[in-house]
Amino acid sequence: MSDQNYLKFLGTAGGRWVVSRQQRATGGLFLQYEGTRIHIDPGPGALVRCTQADPPIDASNTEAIILTHAHIDHSNDVNIIIDAMTAGGFNRGGTLFAPKDCLDGPSPVVFSYLRKFLDEIIHLEASHSYKFGNVPFKTSIPHNHGIDTFGVKFDFGGKELALLIDTRYFEELGEAYVGADTLVIYVTFFDTPPHPKILHLSLHDAKAIIERAKPKRVILTHFGTTMLENDPERIASEMTQASGIETIAAVDGLQLAL
Repeated sequence: MSDQNYLKFLGTAGGRWVVSRQQRATGGLFLQYEGTRIHIDPGPGALVRCTQADPPIDASNTEAIILTHAHIDHSNDVNIIIDAMTAGGFNRGGTLFAPKDCLDGPSPVVFSYLRKFLDEIIHLEASHSYKFGNVPFKTSIPHNHGIDTFGVKFDFGGKELALLIDTRYFEELGEAYVGADTLVIYVTFFDTPPHPKILHLSLHDAKAIIERAKPKRVILTHFGTTMLENDPERIASEMTQASGIETIAAVDGLQLAL
């Protein structure tokens, strides 16, 4: 396992009860690849989770932030991470990638005074290609999540790691993630969500996506109460046996070698 190239899970919580009670952490994901350091979706407590990581992550060395959407569990700590990575504006630098909703919508999540501390702010759009440092990535088709929301597909030397972020299930999802070597799926509900206005995936949805996308490996994360009650590790083990595709239930602090 390379200590230099990894994706670390600084949180695996999904759903308001798990988030508000901090039954699982909500720090987002931290990516380091060939010297490039990117924080993805720094939610509540992200800065604290960086300092508590093993080994600790120095947020002042972060070079870029990717926000997949503006919901609070994905963006709450974006401002403190920007402040840390720019030394409160004394060391201007870094890039923010985010949908327009995060900056120009009715409830922008990035403080105006912090924006000038950054070198660049890039608006994410659906099905576009981007690159930061040594990390090329592209966005997915639009997700069904009430606001601009995109999955992210990273290319690590020809191996694709895709983050299938929050969304309600729709038929095109599986096709949109064909080609992923590792597919990280945000699975909040064990059963079908109890109300049609809840725009998150269930375990049944995840299985349908996997059957169509056929990744080489699956990581489940973003667990709500019903997923935790049904033991994500047991679920992942049963899915591995049933599908033949290695399936892992993420835990806080999981470090995935790239």
